Amino acid sequence: MSFDLDAFLPYRLSVLATEISRRFAAHYAAQAGLSIPEWRVLAHLSQSGEVSVRDITRRVNLDKSVVSRAASRLQREGLVGKSDHGGDRRLIVLWLTPSGRALMERLAGTAEAFQSELRARLGEDAPAFERGLARLLAGDGEGTR
Repeated sequence: MSFDLDAFLPYRLSVLATEISRRFAAHYAAQAGLSIPEWRVLAHLSQSGEVSVRDITRRVNLDKSVVSRAASRLQREGLVGKSDHGGDRRLIVLWLTPSGRALMERLAGTAEAFQSELRARLGEDAPAFERGLARLLAGDGEGTR
């Protein structure tokens, strides 16, 4: 029996995730000049409010240095605020500025339209796909998320 990489589910999911991320990135890059890490930081902040770089790193699945660079650029652009955490000066806390909130409100429509396109491509399989994806993301406590 030979191993078929193209039939290996983890490989296919990885390729698909990269492709979907790349396609969506083209939308928000064209509209706002954002990179993938910058989008992920903004999207997380729009859902969470004020949070530490460490918390964002865990949530968006990026290295701390990548999140820190993205946050620094977003701060220079006036989209996020940044300060030391009061209780632990090693932690950096981020939040959306009014400009950052306005941008995320504008990009939310783009995100919703992109998601609708994906669901339309899945057709009647969309609910089953989303249930299966939720099960895989829930993991089993053995190294999966």
